[in-house]
Amino acid sequence: MTASFVDRLSGIHAATVVPMRADFSVDEPALAEHIASITAVPGIRGLLVNGHAGENFVLSLAEKRRVVEIARAVSPRDCLIVSGVNHESSLAAAREAAALEQAGADGLLVFPPNSWALGHSDDCTLLHHRLIADATGLPLMLYGAPVGAGTMSYGPELLARLVEDARFVAIKDGSWEVAAYEEHLRLIRTLRPDFAVLGSGDEHLLTSYVIGSAGSQVSLAAVVPELVVALWDAAEAGDWATARRVHDALYPLSVAIYRDAPGGRATARLKTCLKLLGRLASDTLRPPQPPSDARETAALVGALTAAGAPVRAAA
Repeated sequence: MTASFVDRLSGIHAATVVPMRADFSVDEPALAEHIASITAVPGIRGLLVNGHAGENFVLSLAEKRRVVEIARAVSPRDCLIVSGVNHESSLAAAREAAALEQAGADGLLVFPPNSWALGHSDDCTLLHHRLIADATGLPLMLYGAPVGAGTMSYGPELLARLVEDARFVAIKDGSWEVAAYEEHLRLIRTLRPDFAVLGSGDEHLLTSYVIGSAGSQVSLAAVVPELVVALWDAAEAGDWATARRVHDALYPLSVAIYRDAPGGRATARLKTCLKLLGRLASDTLRPPQPPSDARETAALVGALTAAGAPVRAAA
């Protein structure tokens, strides 16, 4: 089962959002349509649901279960569904892992609790992951947090200890810094050649593919899946001229979504993009995040246009 899971991580996997109604409840029909439309795109190999783009830190366990159930119901049979596990409490995270397995996930991505940005011991990290592993039989993935996220990001010594656990078979490397990504890739390849390293920093996918990557779980693929698949396909074929052209089309959009200040606004901007493209009726997200403002929206319109994505609606 583990080898099959690792093999299926190859290629592009879209990290999805969760549409909300005006009262902040989950819009399940819109969620089903969102997921079905993405998984129908040729080259999309799977999904990451209940990730950061999916507002996993403000969803209840019942809502996270429904996200997995809906994804399983509307996706093709061969679509790999990985669900994030994100909770400040290790015991609650373990219960979440068991529930998401029961809901139909193929594998689980373990996010570091947000409180770890303030500091934590290595033993704390190891215990958190061990309790989750004990609660489920699914293949497990690590999450490499951005280097700018304080001590949420795992240093080489801690990463090596995490990779020693055979229950973990892959990492979504979101370090968002090319030097750190290559350091992690080389370390893990030395320790576990069978371990899948996914380059998943949306702004530097091309660089990750040049260095080496098993695939990517990225929210950019929920907005312009055809372009992200085209980038991967060109890189896999060694057609770097085409890969560069696709990267040039994607780059302004990745900056407008992920880099432009203030930080932490990716989910709001992703939803606004989908609304501008006519794929979501509403870009509502749960507080404390406010909706995209006029400046953000204008930047997104320009970036989508530059990427060749037809803007159909006013946000």
